[in-house]
Amino acid sequence: MGGQFISFEGGEGSGKSTQILLLAEKLRANGVEVVVTREPGGSEGAEQLRHLLLTGDIAAWSPISEALLFAAGRSDHLEKLIRPSLDNNIWVLCDRFLDSTRAYQGVAGKVPQEFIEMIEKHVVADSLPNKTYILDLDPQVGLARANARIAEFSKNTAAISEDRFENMRLQFHKDLRNCYIDIAKNESVRCTIINAERDIATIHGEIWQDVQKILTKMDG
Repeated sequence: MGGQFISFEGGEGSGKSTQILLLAEKLRANGVEVVVTREPGGSEGAEQLRHLLLTGDIAAWSPISEALLFAAGRSDHLEKLIRPSLDNNIWVLCDRFLDSTRAYQGVAGKVPQEFIEMIEKHVVADSLPNKTYILDLDPQVGLARANARIAEFSKNTAAISEDRFENMRLQFHKDLRNCYIDIAKNESVRCTIINAERDIATIHGEIWQDVQKILTKMDG
């Protein structure tokens, strides 16, 4: 069985991390070797960049600077973890990938599309996810969830909270949602929109039903 690259995308508080862990558990129970990773991060160099990108003031970086830092982390992530795992027939489940750059920096941050495409061409090349699940929900609902998570995190730990993007204005998050919907429309074979306002079990069930189609094709 060959390795498959599946990314999860969506706005803040959409439940990506929960769904990735549930899918990983289900795949392992079915004999599939899986690695769970995230962006920014996933490799030693990329994790160092994560701290720079996700903490501090919302104006700490310009959108173009962000795009370049994310690209540097993504390049290291691909070289050190993603491509080697796929080459060894290991499935990779990634919390965010290139669609987040398209949405956060490209549309919401207004970085020119040709600049984003140039980065993708040289960094990602042909390493696109086989499948992308976009967890969609009202930005106000997502931000309420994210803020509750941050408050709980801050109460229980002295670590620095990664809340820089959550602190952006509401219109920023509305623009993100619209961008993700457009990506799904333009790349409907790769991307599937999942209604993330439902309960965790229902969402997981829909994702697993779709992943089973991939498993069936590979077995055939």
